[in-house]
Amino acid sequence: MASFPLEVADLACRRGGRKVFERLSFTLGSGELLALVGRNGSGKTTLLRALALLVRPEAGSIHWQGKDVRAEPEAWRGRLAWLGHLEGLKGDLTVAENLLAAERLRGAPPAENRLDSALVAFDLPPLAARPVRTLSAGQRRRTALARVVLTQAPLWLLDEPLNALDAPAQSAFRTALKKHLAAGGLAIAATHADLGVPGRTLELA
Repeated sequence: MASFPLEVADLACRRGGRKVFERLSFTLGSGELLALVGRNGSGKTTLLRALALLVRPEAGSIHWQGKDVRAEPEAWRGRLAWLGHLEGLKGDLTVAENLLAAERLRGAPPAENRLDSALVAFDLPPLAARPVRTLSAGQRRRTALARVVLTQAPLWLLDEPLNALDAPAQSAFRTALKKHLAAGGLAIAATHADLGVPGRTLELA
C-alpha cells in the first residue's frame, strides 16, 4: 500500500496558453488538510480542477493509494466531493431535492437516511422545502457544503469554501471539516482566508 493515499508528482497545467504551474508535487495523508494559497491567477482553482479531472494536466501524475486516477476516472470521481465557485444547484428544486438529486447523479446509494444529518450540519432544516432560487447567497453556499458532507467522500476539493458565509456558517463549516478529518478524510481547499483548521499550506506563485 502507498505511504500516502494521495500522491501528486510533477504536475504541470496551462490556462489560456499560459503555464500556471509546473513540477508541482505533494502528498496528502489520511486526516490531513492542505490549504492552497496564492494571488489571483496563481493556479489554485486550476489545480483543484486538475485533481478532479475537469482539466487535463500538461504533465505529471495523480495517484490514489498507488494507482493512477486517470486509469479509472469514474471511480476516482466517486471518491471526491467537489465545491467550486458556483454552487451547481438547480433553482427550481428545493434544498432537500438538490442534495438527493446530486447523490443520484453520483450513482451513490439512496441518501434519504443521511439527509437529515447533512442538513443539520449547516442549519438547513428550516429551508429544506424552499426552492433554491429563493435563497440568499449564503444559504446557497450552505446548501452546497451540505452536499459535500452528504457524499461521505474521502477527499474534499473546496474552492474558497468560506465565500458568502456569515460567522455562524463559517463555524459550522469548520466543525464539519474537523469531523471529516478526524474520521480519516482528506481535504484540499483553495482559500484567501484562514480556514481556522490546522493543516499544511501550499503556496502557488
